[in-house]
Amino acid sequence: MTPPEMEARIVRYGDLKPCRTAFIDAHTPGSDRKENFTIIGGGVSEAADQHVHITIPHGFNIGAAGQPPKCRNSLHSHRTAEVFFVLSGRWRFFWGRWGDAGEVVLEPGDIFNIPTGIFRGFENIGEDYGMIMAILGGDDAGGGVIWAPQVIEDARDHGLVLSAEGKLYDTKRGETLPEGVGAMPLLTEEELQNFPEPTTREVIPGYVARYLDLAAMADRDPVPVIGEHGVLRDKPGFEVALVTRASATRRMHRHDRPSVLMPVKGHWRVVWQGNDSTPAGEATLAPGDTMSVPENLDHTAYPSMTGEAALYHVVGTDDPAGGTWRVDEP
Repeated sequence: MTPPEMEARIVRYGDLKPCRTAFIDAHTPGSDRKENFTIIGGGVSEAADQHVHITIPHGFNIGAAGQPPKCRNSLHSHRTAEVFFVLSGRWRFFWGRWGDAGEVVLEPGDIFNIPTGIFRGFENIGEDYGMIMAILGGDDAGGGVIWAPQVIEDARDHGLVLSAEGKLYDTKRGETLPEGVGAMPLLTEEELQNFPEPTTREVIPGYVARYLDLAAMADRDPVPVIGEHGVLRDKPGFEVALVTRASATRRMHRHDRPSVLMPVKGHWRVVWQGNDSTPAGEATLAPGDTMSVPENLDHTAYPSMTGEAALYHVVGTDDPAGGTWRVDEP
């Protein structure tokens, strides 16, 4: 592929286009200053004006959330995987029907494979604007978001109504539900019983990995983070690995499906080959950039400057993009 063709598959941090009305809590005090980004695939945004940077199917979606201090994302659940890693800032993740079943605080580079089927939320508890990057299972990301009932009720009090079809309507702008379309029904108490309330001690060992631990393990080879043989054992429809300066190689390789490079630390040079086995081009990635590498393209990535360097590598698998909460046996 030519450099212009490859550049079209790179979303630079500085070129990210935010949506400030992506979800039902966009007007709710405490959640009304967040920005959502859909980088690869449409994600689960409920707004018609959400910009999608790359529409090529990968078998998973890549997104991001940017929030100023003390801004939170309201309690919701997904039917497929939701994996976050912290790009910048300090973040508190919490879960449960009311958000009080458990919590964990993550720092830059830390990764959280949030169990499916539980209500979860997060907030920036740092002192500056922070960003978390997200990987969602499946090309359609599981068909939307399931909101805790109180979130829908609070949103209605502040002018936002979610239709049964999963689309947002802003009554403050004079919007109303179309004729024949009802509002999203609240989950019943019986339905709410199907959402587990795992404790912090149950969640952290199998679902949270600290960046410093992963970087130490990637001293020779990239460390599998999420996958059948990963530090976090799961098969959510994609695999995630961490590559560091110590485990990077200039040896060309390829995948039989699109893969994604997401730098966490340092600058990375990505080199790819053309049909004549000579380098066709190269690009440099910085933290916050996201690059989609085409399937069957020989390429390599390695640090381009001195200093700490690490990136997350994501590639799809044939495993189903769903699952349920589980507690691993000791």
